[in-house]
Amino acid sequence: MSAPAHVPQILIVDDDEGLLLLMAETLRAEGHEVATAASGRAALQFVEAHTPDLMLLDLKMRDVDGPTLLGKLQEGAARVPFIVVTGQGDEKVAVEVMKRGALDYVMKDTALLDLLPSVVKRTLAAQAQARALAAAQAEHQRLELEVLAAGERERRSIGADLHDGLGQLLTAVGLMCTALKEDTAETQPAVAKNLEQMSGLLREAVAQTRYLARGLVPVGGEADALQTGLAELAARTDGLGRVRCKFECDEPVLLADPAVTGHLYRIAQEAVNNALKHAQAGRITVRLVQSPEWLLLEVRDDGLGLPEKRSAGVGLGLMQHRAGVIGATLTISSTPGAGVTITCQLPVRP
Repeated sequence: MSAPAHVPQILIVDDDEGLLLLMAETLRAEGHEVATAASGRAALQFVEAHTPDLMLLDLKMRDVDGPTLLGKLQEGAARVPFIVVTGQGDEKVAVEVMKRGALDYVMKDTALLDLLPSVVKRTLAAQAQARALAAAQAEHQRLELEVLAAGERERRSIGADLHDGLGQLLTAVGLMCTALKEDTAETQPAVAKNLEQMSGLLREAVAQTRYLARGLVPVGGEADALQTGLAELAARTDGLGRVRCKFECDEPVLLADPAVTGHLYRIAQEAVNNALKHAQAGRITVRLVQSPEWLLLEVRDDGLGLPEKRSAGVGLGLMQHRAGVIGATLTISSTPGAGVTITCQLPVRP
């Protein structure tokens, strides 16, 4: 059984009781649920107990004028969409109130009752579209997070297989080569020499496997996981011997959300990988700074810089996407011959 259709509730606030009654009857005839308040205080009491879909607000009330009443209403947790009802000569006040969030206004004249249903219908339709759009955007973001989370789980699974499966197997083969080398050292020195080379290659393969596995399973759920993970990323990159890489973080940075931690780490990882693959850099610096208002992640290199005419690569696009998912701003600045700086700034929410 489908849920019953929602009937919009409209609150009309006007101290002209005759006009209040006429407006209420006009809108009830259109199928709306209508509540009335003949004073500003009555309107405040009603809104404290209910959340109407729309409010029609007279600008001139005897006990509380419209702008003051509006200010008190906006102090509450629930912001009620409203239309201004104003008399002749109050157009300037109406425009001022429109700047404060009014969705529309109607004049108190002979055409009021004829215009009111269409104005209310148009406003309610616009509000419904805005709610539907917000819901669609929230669902889109939820699905994006699910897709990224699924990818993260898959990477962790592959990383665990690399570490526990392939890594262990390569280690076992390396031990066998070492044992064979010792057995043939005196009788077959040429074979022993080849086995020594094989052992060296296997040790390098084990190291590469662990590097890959650590990159696929980057950070844990601890509050300092991002700081620790970035420090390890810089150390592993520096250990490759191809480029100098250092991590700068003057003060401890703590993050409570593991999802945000994961996205920021992946942004830094992609930026470092780009510098390694394309920049021909001699130095990469990863910097993490936190203030009461924002958290700043910066990766800069001293490489060739980005070409003036470039297409948006998958790596840069993915970094932008990850930043957008967590509400951060990603900027990329490049100077030909002087390197690239990638900055991700995340507002700190209380």
